[in-house]
Amino acid sequence: MSDRITTSRTFAALSERNFRLYFIGQLISQSGTWMQSVAQGWLVLQLTGSSVDLGIVVALQFLPMLLLGSYGGLYADRHEKRRILYYTQAAAGVLAFALGLLVSTHHVTILGLFILALLLGVVNLFDNPARQSFVQEMVGKDLIANAVSLNSVLMNGGRLFGPALAAGLIAGVGIATCFYVNAGSYLAVLVALVMMRSADLQPIRTVRRGSGQLRLGFRYAVDTPVIRDVLIVVAIVGTFAYNFTVTFPELTRRTFHQSSAAPYSILVACMGLGAVVGGLYVAWRSRPSVHFLAKIGTAFGIFGTLVAFAPTLYVAWLAAIPMGACSIMFIATANATLQMNSEESMRGRVMSLYAIGFLGTTPIGAPLVGAIVAVTNPRVGISLGSLLTIATCVWLWSTFRRRIPVGAPAT
Repeated sequence: MSDRITTSRTFAALSERNFRLYFIGQLISQSGTWMQSVAQGWLVLQLTGSSVDLGIVVALQFLPMLLLGSYGGLYADRHEKRRILYYTQAAAGVLAFALGLLVSTHHVTILGLFILALLLGVVNLFDNPARQSFVQEMVGKDLIANAVSLNSVLMNGGRLFGPALAAGLIAGVGIATCFYVNAGSYLAVLVALVMMRSADLQPIRTVRRGSGQLRLGFRYAVDTPVIRDVLIVVAIVGTFAYNFTVTFPELTRRTFHQSSAAPYSILVACMGLGAVVGGLYVAWRSRPSVHFLAKIGTAFGIFGTLVAFAPTLYVAWLAAIPMGACSIMFIATANATLQMNSEESMRGRVMSLYAIGFLGTTPIGAPLVGAIVAVTNPRVGISLGSLLTIATCVWLWSTFRRRIPVGAPAT
């Protein structure tokens, strides 16, 4: 009986038909996304052999988020989220197909990769806040924490299958196939969106167009201590620690002297395995808090340091499992904490600031970490982000403790 209750609580959001459809579609799509991520990283290293170029490609995918992220959030607050997702998912599929064509016709260049990465960044500018806000429309406010955690599981569940498929396809039929498969995977999301029952959705009230709405959203975040502090931590960790697409390929290639994509794919898959386990734990727990966020962020930094200084590739694979678990628990907890502590009318703008902090800082962090790796070595790049994560989360914990009234429980 207790096992049944635990399972029911862990997967509670899946009781909603619309969310089940979304979950299945996104699981397929995210497998394709991770397949493309592995293939793209390996392609850049084949073309130029430069970790700086790899960092630039990754950075360009998030540059629009950094520069215009608040506009993407405001657009999501003003318009129907489901309709936005129709367009963004279709556009992302077209870009993946175009990359496949460039590779298969031998016209791919590093400049072409830069341009396609930037265009994908424009798509993500609108897709990310709409997708984050759409979760509540599918499940309602009571299940939002559980749904966010399960959403994080599926985002990283693809990391289990995508890299393994990418390694097999790269070795067997060529790297272009990875991009074609990713293009096709977006159809799963579009089909899921079409099959949803509109009557079961719980639309968030849209915001009418008006002056000063961006400034109002930013002021709201700054004046709300929980939101402000979480966003600060997310921005620092996102800038320096979440650069795996830059550091992991170089760790396998330079530090462990591997010449194929398979060892890198296994490293990513190990992190994905941990992420699935960590996401399921957070979904079962369903109690996001600043205190838990600080603790799990510290653990993420510790395991990241272990990966950085792993003596062998096998040890790095093993350490990547708990690192992945803590990374997704950190992401899911930060996401749910922000959503549960923000007003509905501000949700899109708050989540756009979250996206700026977590993803939009990549244009700064990826080239910076790539340059550090190029000048020193991958171990330094990974350990720098891990140590900054630990320091930032300790600050968050101490700040949180000072705000708790004497005698109040720490959640």
